Amino acid sequence: MLNYDIVIAGGGPAGLAAAISAKRNGAQSILVIERDKELGGILNQCIHNGFGLHTFQEELTGPEYAERFIRQLLEEKIEYKLNTMVLDISEEKKITAMNREEGILEIQAKAVILAMGCRERSRGALNIPGYRPAGIYSAGTAQRLVNMEGYLPGREVVILGSGDIGLIMARRMTLEGAKVKVVAELLPYSGGLKRNIVQCLDDFGIPLKLSHTVVDIDGKERVKGITLAQVDENRRPIPGTEEHYTCDTLLLSCGLIPENEISRALGVEISPVTSGPLVNECLETNVEGVFACGNVLHVHDLVDFVSQEATAAGKHAAEYVLHGKAKGGKDIPIQAVEGARYTVPKTINPERMDEKHTVRFRVGDVYKNCFVSVYLDNERIIHKKRPVVAPGEMEEVVLTKEQLMSHSGLSQITVKIEEA
Repeated sequence: MLNYDIVIAGGGPAGLAAAISAKRNGAQSILVIERDKELGGILNQCIHNGFGLHTFQEELTGPEYAERFIRQLLEEKIEYKLNTMVLDISEEKKITAMNREEGILEIQAKAVILAMGCRERSRGALNIPGYRPAGIYSAGTAQRLVNMEGYLPGREVVILGSGDIGLIMARRMTLEGAKVKVVAELLPYSGGLKRNIVQCLDDFGIPLKLSHTVVDIDGKERVKGITLAQVDENRRPIPGTEEHYTCDTLLLSCGLIPENEISRALGVEISPVTSGPLVNECLETNVEGVFACGNVLHVHDLVDFVSQEATAAGKHAAEYVLHGKAKGGKDIPIQAVEGARYTVPKTINPERMDEKHTVRFRVGDVYKNCFVSVYLDNERIIHKKRPVVAPGEMEEVVLTKEQLMSHSGLSQITVKIEEA
């Protein structure tokens, strides 16, 4: 049996930042377990720029951003295992993992940080009719093929879904010589960042069709074409609106799902909205000593926010190992209503929290000229004017310890969107 203060499942941006933070906050023995052959996670295939503006105040590519954290990890002499799969984590924080060299590993930790990231929604989850021809890829798979393995998946491309990976791949495929004919989005708004719509679609003249979906895939051996149709407010195809596009490749960018199979087996409570763990202000789950951060918790739009969140998780995990769980105070639930879909964290304990705490959330629709409001019971303490809020961009509000402590008998915090 191997023994560590903290074991981190996942060596992507969240796992790296959490490990470095835990070490700098006093944890002695830390182990990062990564299933891939190198650290860095998804960043290794994100060769476009736009990373690091918040963290390093400069624009980096994904591999450059990962490299900075990997270097810090090595400087801190933090242990890591590559090509190693976490199979199970028990409530007693015993981790079962496996790799080729050592076989089955049993590791006892005092605290565990979940940083497994997320995966793409597959075609099977979308129920698109048609055969199963070659030429249908998730956008992330296509990104790996082009950027890391040097293969071009196709020459004539249609993309379903306007998530950030789909938008970035529209530009990438164009730069590699493919013709991207259209990006179709089921919803009446894009799921990606505004800057990606401008830089990846508008700058290259690629049309974006909102409220459209693929209703048929033509071809048995290889994709020969697809049929798009407009959808109504119930997301059902409208007869008579079908358009046919010839193509040899269909990329799917239809959302990301946090990787929480291990979390569920461990008994971690999962949010029905985010499919990620429900956590408190320390990013601790309902299982004591088990923390979560990054895209396994909720899907982020910027890796800088992943690093910030993971740094906090590492700090709190180290404090837990050194001092145990802080006693006292009451967990105040945070309710997301009227436009706000969820919040991270789900509860906050004013006595345990830092002097300032950032609450992150997403909205369920596009709202223009509105206010982001926060109520302590019935008293409004934040009323922030916003020209536009959209589901593709994460929102945040900052609560202070002073605000919450001065509100005696506080029973609920509410986050909502109010019309101007």
